[in-house]
Amino acid sequence: MDLLPAEVPQIAQRHGFRSLKLVNINLEEGLEERPVGVDYGRLDNGLYYYVRCNSKPRMRAALALAVKVGSVLEEEDERGVAHIVEHLAFSATKKYSNHDIVKFLESIGAEFGACQNASTSADETIYELLVPVDKPDLLSQAISILAEFSSEIRVLANDLDKERGAVLEEYRMSRNANGRMQDAHWVLMMEGSKYAERLPIGLEKVIRTVSPETVKRFYQKWYHLQNMAVVAVGDFSDTQSVVEMIRTHFGQKVSMPSPPPLIPYFPVPSHNEPRFSCFVESEAAGSAVMISCKMPVGELKTVKDYKDSLAEAMFHCALNQRFFKISRRKDPPFFSCYSAADVLVRPMKAYVITSTCKQKGTVEAMESMLMEVARVRLQGFSEREISIVRALMMSEIESAYLERDQRPSTSLRDEYLQHFFHNEPVVGIEYEAQLQKTILPQISAEEVSRYSENFRTSCSCVIKTVEPRATATVDNLKAAVQKINFLEEERSISPWDDEHIPEEIVNTKPIPGDIIQQREYPDIDVTELLLSNGMKICYKCTDFLDDQVLFTGFTYGGLSELSESRYFSCSMGSTIAGEIGVFGYKPSVLMDMLAGKRAEVGTKIGAYMRTFSGDCSPSDLETALQLVYQLFTTNVVPGEEEVKIVMQMAEEAIRAQERDPYTAFANRVREVNYGNSYFFRPIRISDLQKVDPIRACEYFNNCFKDPSTFTVVIVGNLNPDVARPLILQYLGGIPKPPQPVLHFNRDDLKGLPFTFPGTIIREVVRSPMVEAQCSVQLSFPVELKNENMMEEIHFVGFLSKLLETKIMQVLRFKHGQIYSAGVTVFLGGNKPSKTEDVRGDISINFSCDPDISRMLVDLALDEIFCLQEEGPSEQDVLTILEIEQRAHENGLQENYYWLDRILRCYQSRAYSGDVSASFEVQDQGRTKVRKSLEPSTAQLALQRILPYPCRKQYSVVILMPQISCLKLLKSYFQSTQKRYSKDAKILSGIAAVVILTFSLWRYSRSSLKS
Repeated sequence: MDLLPAEVPQIAQRHGFRSLKLVNINLEEGLEERPVGVDYGRLDNGLYYYVRCNSKPRMRAALALAVKVGSVLEEEDERGVAHIVEHLAFSATKKYSNHDIVKFLESIGAEFGACQNASTSADETIYELLVPVDKPDLLSQAISILAEFSSEIRVLANDLDKERGAVLEEYRMSRNANGRMQDAHWVLMMEGSKYAERLPIGLEKVIRTVSPETVKRFYQKWYHLQNMAVVAVGDFSDTQSVVEMIRTHFGQKVSMPSPPPLIPYFPVPSHNEPRFSCFVESEAAGSAVMISCKMPVGELKTVKDYKDSLAEAMFHCALNQRFFKISRRKDPPFFSCYSAADVLVRPMKAYVITSTCKQKGTVEAMESMLMEVARVRLQGFSEREISIVRALMMSEIESAYLERDQRPSTSLRDEYLQHFFHNEPVVGIEYEAQLQKTILPQISAEEVSRYSENFRTSCSCVIKTVEPRATATVDNLKAAVQKINFLEEERSISPWDDEHIPEEIVNTKPIPGDIIQQREYPDIDVTELLLSNGMKICYKCTDFLDDQVLFTGFTYGGLSELSESRYFSCSMGSTIAGEIGVFGYKPSVLMDMLAGKRAEVGTKIGAYMRTFSGDCSPSDLETALQLVYQLFTTNVVPGEEEVKIVMQMAEEAIRAQERDPYTAFANRVREVNYGNSYFFRPIRISDLQKVDPIRACEYFNNCFKDPSTFTVVIVGNLNPDVARPLILQYLGGIPKPPQPVLHFNRDDLKGLPFTFPGTIIREVVRSPMVEAQCSVQLSFPVELKNENMMEEIHFVGFLSKLLETKIMQVLRFKHGQIYSAGVTVFLGGNKPSKTEDVRGDISINFSCDPDISRMLVDLALDEIFCLQEEGPSEQDVLTILEIEQRAHENGLQENYYWLDRILRCYQSRAYSGDVSASFEVQDQGRTKVRKSLEPSTAQLALQRILPYPCRKQYSVVILMPQISCLKLLKSYFQSTQKRYSKDAKILSGIAAVVILTFSLWRYSRSSLKS
């Protein structure tokens, strides 16, 4: 079968990928060292610069300061200092103090975290800004901030003390189960190298005690302009004026010492014998296996090097195709498995295979992983497998080529950063597309299979298992390696057995439906069609991305309609049906059928709605709509093996949640805020035993059976002359059942039973932890009245951003005690009625030191009360208005934004058959709120929407480490020794409770072991 993407008239109108000429290649020819398409150069002081004009998004610039300095350069007493310097940059410089940089950038709409951020790794530090450039001097000011970072970061005792808390909290957050596993694997991989002892987060002792002098010494020694580059990609009128700005702000700077110290090269030793580790992590999300083989980072300088990189990528892709198919077989050795190549540090990259598996299944999973690589070494990949991978990669480069003028500035910025740090060639997407189109057909299955040699256990191999309880031993792992090596030496490994792949997704083309009604809405440039089977279609043609079409279909009626007895089975319907194949084919078969096509469709069954969503290339719209047709016409029947796999995976997930402190915390938050309804209650293993697979699949089939209840919104690069016949055939051709199936009126849906507590609740969830973690959720009830719903929803959005900004200012920038804070709004518990009031909650989330969690809650409450009593400042209001406006402007240039906007118009309580009118009502609501928002109206909204005063009604749940019984008793004795006789009876009662609790704890632990 032809696996290359077909040309359609819509794409042929442009300089399509199919018409792109092949190139005559000389494998020894060098790739262009100087980056193509960018103004690239170097100032006299050694600073490199990359400047490029790019209009996506409009009136924005993506900036970066890249520094070839990371944690590996730290001395023992500096461990963590590279990361601390990065934090201090946003705190104070020569020109700015007291986080004025953050305040200024937010005042122009560059939100902290999303648009102003930084990162530190072992070898590099990157400062990134995404700023508007539609006003005079904004770009110059942003570049001047990067210039401050390069040489003017202030390191005073007060600055350092204010940042210690935030850095310590980031350190504490990194010490969860995932962090511990990653750190342990890093140390094992880097053993014998300085990298092993230079994790970027550093040591807690250093973070707490390092002196300003030590931090300043590191900064002045290594932050040298010759080790830096500035990248500026954005909607500029020309590049030369931006280069002059860089020269203005950086050109007069001189780094000391001169010349700069040479950045040392720290090798990572190779080893012939594999290293083994059986890591036990009681809070692990499940059992896993990691096999890593290290090798030096290769150079990418010639066409041959580029060809080799393509063959290497094809190897991992082909191997992953096999792993996926193995995971869907009877009694699979793993639930998931993935292979990739990754540059870990400057001198070293690694081939890594990672799998997740059932409890006590790590050795079996590892054997299967090694066996598959050995099978490739012995017999290679088949030409058919490679043709599928080739089609996948050809599809990816085609998409990149078609959207070559629409790449976001952040993507181009990242490409230039890779050139600076790793000398990765930037040859331009046009030439790269020509190279791939020429080279990919020339790469044989034998060439691809050859990369399996890099996965030998004699090639600096590290094998690690992760389990919540120890079952595997190092001897088990060694024995498994020896077993696979023996089978390979004896050539006793059977050939790969591939599945038969059908040619067509839809075997019999459906009879096209008709258009019963067509309406045009020029105000929002959409067309609405009512089809003969009752399905409503709304499409909007855009030119934001040439290779993207998005769609979502929705209807009312979901899980809230189910009784408790049916809920657990039916809620598993999507998972079970997905494993069997909701489009008429097993997922492993469909994967091959879609090779070379960019089309995917997914489903979701929520509380009140059922939806399907898709993302495809315009040239693959037919394939995507065929999948929707198959979804509605396939009758999923549960098979014993598929159900067994799903239940195994679900059981492992539940057991992992039971081990996870954060899951216990989230469950208690839901229970406190929404009650103990079965809908909000977490599924337990006992619930799994009640699941009826037949009932689950029957429910899923009915959820996507009746097209007359669905409204479908399509947004993207559509040619109506091409798209409409496909819509009529595959959506209009979906048969309408003789009787309505799951047909609901939105106002008649059953609401979920949830009620926010009417009193103050302050509760601590104690959970066993390997290392102390603390998480806080502070929640307030919200009730929005129907008569002002449109305005109130916009007010909630603005106020949530105001609260997030102010909590960050107080808890991080003023007191320095948290790393980040988030504010979330939950209104999803309400049924989508057109007339009822809306209830929900606004929640503030942050993590912190357990010892000060209650104090920080009180500080947050104080700040919210202050906002209610005195209102925000005028600058606070201007800042959130600017952040919202910038996000709105960016959204107007994105297909996802328009898809969501149009869907919300149909789902709005203002919708009464005219989607344009609904859109106008929503727009007017936003405009009205923006015009009215000032300190006094924000204050009134905080009093109206939140409980007033805020301390009147709220819930706060705090996750804390479990205190040992002996520590609890000791603490109590210390606090009561002066009045022991007076409280003797109380003390004896508490002691009895502690003993009972300890007994129950011991019993629960022994039960878990059994």
